[in-house]
Amino acid sequence: MTHLEEIRQSIIDKLLAINSEELLSALNKILESNPEDAFQLTKEQKDMLQMSKDDIANGRIIPQSEVDKIDAKWLG
Repeated sequence: MTHLEEIRQSIIDKLLAINSEELLSALNKILESNPEDAFQLTKEQKDMLQMSKDDIANGRIIPQSEVDKIDAKWLG
């Protein structure tokens, strides 16, 4: 059994053990929801994400190790 199948079976087992209609209804609502409806980005947030993608595409990045050094220096 793959890890994915193990997770799926574990969830199924737990669902079968639930006796609360309220909890099952809440879980069903979550499972039926569209992930894109979970949150809505503002135009400004979408613009910032696009700017970030452009920065990455054009090599305007700082390696995490460098950011860590800057943070450590700032924290003193």
